[in-house]
Amino acid sequence: MSADARLKVVLCWHMHQPHYRDFISGEYQLPWVYLHATKDYADMAAHLEAEPKARAVVNFAPILLEQIDDYARQVQGFLQDTMAIRDPLLAALVQPALPVEAEQRMALVHACLRVNEKRLIDPFPFYRKLVDMAAWFRDRPEAIVYMSDQYLADLLVWYHLAWLGETVRRQDARVKALLEKGGGYTLHERRQLLGIIGELLAGIIGRYKALAQRGQIELSVTPYAHPIVPLLLDIKSAKEAMPDAPLPELARYPGGEERARWHILRGIETFEHYFGFKPTGCWPSEGGVSTATLKLLAEYGFRWVATGSSVLHNSLSPVIGEGERAGEQAPAINDCLHHPYGLAKGAGRSKITCFFRDDGLSDLIGFTYSDWHADDAISNLIHHLENIAKVCAGSGGVASIILDGENAWEYYPENGYYFLSALYHRLAGHPRFELTTFSGCLEAKVPVRTLPKLVAGSWVYGTFSTWIGSTDKNRGWDMLGDAKRAFDKAVSSGRLAGDQLALAERQLAVCEGSDWFWWFGDYNPAVTVSDFERLFRLHLANLYQMMSVEPPEYLSHTFTRGGGAPQVGGVMRPGQAAP
Repeated sequence: MSADARLKVVLCWHMHQPHYRDFISGEYQLPWVYLHATKDYADMAAHLEAEPKARAVVNFAPILLEQIDDYARQVQGFLQDTMAIRDPLLAALVQPALPVEAEQRMALVHACLRVNEKRLIDPFPFYRKLVDMAAWFRDRPEAIVYMSDQYLADLLVWYHLAWLGETVRRQDARVKALLEKGGGYTLHERRQLLGIIGELLAGIIGRYKALAQRGQIELSVTPYAHPIVPLLLDIKSAKEAMPDAPLPELARYPGGEERARWHILRGIETFEHYFGFKPTGCWPSEGGVSTATLKLLAEYGFRWVATGSSVLHNSLSPVIGEGERAGEQAPAINDCLHHPYGLAKGAGRSKITCFFRDDGLSDLIGFTYSDWHADDAISNLIHHLENIAKVCAGSGGVASIILDGENAWEYYPENGYYFLSALYHRLAGHPRFELTTFSGCLEAKVPVRTLPKLVAGSWVYGTFSTWIGSTDKNRGWDMLGDAKRAFDKAVSSGRLAGDQLALAERQLAVCEGSDWFWWFGDYNPAVTVSDFERLFRLHLANLYQMMSVEPPEYLSHTFTRGGGAPQVGGVMRPGQAAP
């Protein structure tokens, strides 16, 4: 079968974490950057390295790259010099004198239990025993006085062993020895484990750079601190897909276009710093697109963007509802939706191509296949792709599978080891598919269809409802707006300049990130909502501190709480709302 006749399949993994470091104290508030790096980013690189014929797009948020680099430097500085580790959990791993206060000891224990019990505790009998003991201590706080330092040390070691990638556990002789020992770990062994973690952190960015240099992956980028760019440009763009949604009191984000440009330019600069070249593709934060967003990204030289299929469905709606052509029938939705699109002339046309996520296939990987046998899951995926290939035969179809590159694997056996191995091997060798990248599709001159209009939205439900439109999310926007107005006043008055301005501008960027709003209220678990709500208030308070302005009283009060139990802990969502 000729290459032109094969269905082009693009696997796009989006790697991102918000900024967890307190800019003032320098301390990391949550450990998820280094834990995902040693487990998920390391494993994904290893699977690609093991299958040279595989192709994929890997998207990194710039603030994630900076944090990975910072962690690598911390570990190196600690082991080779006198630098302190600024993450309490990672520091505790190699701390000779562990906390003695009962409250501090239990806090450390609880931190070592924040993991998927079925996949990352139960497979390890020694870890399982330690976790059962933790439950006993939790129910008998008066007995914590009998909790030994060796227990804490062993629990810390097992937590970090569980958070190593499956490829690391299978290939590193030092890790195998620690796993086999089971307990009674010495300070030397704890430091050895830190050294392994440090090696993984220091190698992550270089491994992906090497994969890109070999032409095996395409690296793409997201605006610097992962903001929802369409909302920075125009908060009212949320109404395009949610006409009845209540919006914040903040009618528009002050200086929104300037801030959007800052995030895009700083994101490109950070990407170039770490990878040595300028990206040609962009996964806008959360696939958030609008006509104005595409125009802006095109200005900075991006050739492609990607978002969710619900955005495409909204944009190809049966009736055009605005302007002189109101009520006119729009072009019928094609039999095959697996095609890139460009905006029509008069609809904000720009030299940028938009690819649309196959929500069904992507969500199967994110939410369904984790409980299947890997071979059955891949066979099912291939069956769906073969059906798409039949429908798209001869029309230059592209099936875009796009999802979070880090959070799904915690719910798979062995961190998705068998699934990912089979995924790359079988797709790369399938005669009816061409595993490729988005830029590869453009270079192959895949037909680009015309989109009569673009309805602003994201990959989640085709709307911005995950980030705006509810009481708590809107309150977050109003708090952010207050801080931005204070920032503008401090700049115009000359109180912020030079290095102080640069630091405050970076702190503002972190506050503008999308992750805080993802977790506010809604159906999310209370513990996680509490973590992110507190961090948002901390970042805002730090911004005021940098401006020498007293933070508003409301920043000392919790304003949102969760209480749900969503799939995979709420870290991912399906692309389409349940019927």
